[in-house]
Amino acid sequence: MSSPVTADPGRRLSSEERREQILRAAIAVFGARGYVGATTDDVAKAAGVSQPYVVRLFGSKESLFLAALGDATDELLRTFREALASDDAEVPIDKRIATAYVDLLRVRGLHQTMSHAYLLGSHPVIGPAARRGFAQVWRFFRDEAGFDADKARAFLAEGMLINTMIGLRLVDDYGDDESVTEMFRSCFPSTLPDVLTIVPRSDDPW
Repeated sequence: MSSPVTADPGRRLSSEERREQILRAAIAVFGARGYVGATTDDVAKAAGVSQPYVVRLFGSKESLFLAALGDATDELLRTFREALASDDAEVPIDKRIATAYVDLLRVRGLHQTMSHAYLLGSHPVIGPAARRGFAQVWRFFRDEAGFDADKARAFLAEGMLINTMIGLRLVDDYGDDESVTEMFRSCFPSTLPDVLTIVPRSDDPW
């Protein structure tokens, strides 16, 4: 099983690089299997390290999930801010941010790790962290992007639709199911060919 994070095999990674490697593997694994279904051993195998090393670095699975969620949220907001700061004035802000959101499909599991966290609202530790992250995204739209409440709501709603499509592995039925095909063409009018090559399928490990 290959790691979602590649590294030069001839170079020894620093501790920070190794941590980032494990976090990217954790995002991929948690994204596919959820908090309950994933194990630290799964993450270790995906990252190409030993399970004791993962535990030594992050402690519990709960702490690893929190770190993965924080990393995913930071990556999302960083990407949004880069899109906002782009000097491409011919492309509206909402289109730039929407494109950035779709481009994040290249970070395997990012959208789904966040979705899994949003289903854990009753968890005493993960729930508060997920709520804070979700509120951060809302505040980005309102305070930084300058969206009004209705536009922010619509943007988040479409993002959740995309997350659901990814989680369901609906791409497996693209071209065979008329409703699914229409859905993909509606959500990804200009990026569909690229999206079809990068979204996970049901037979992917994650």
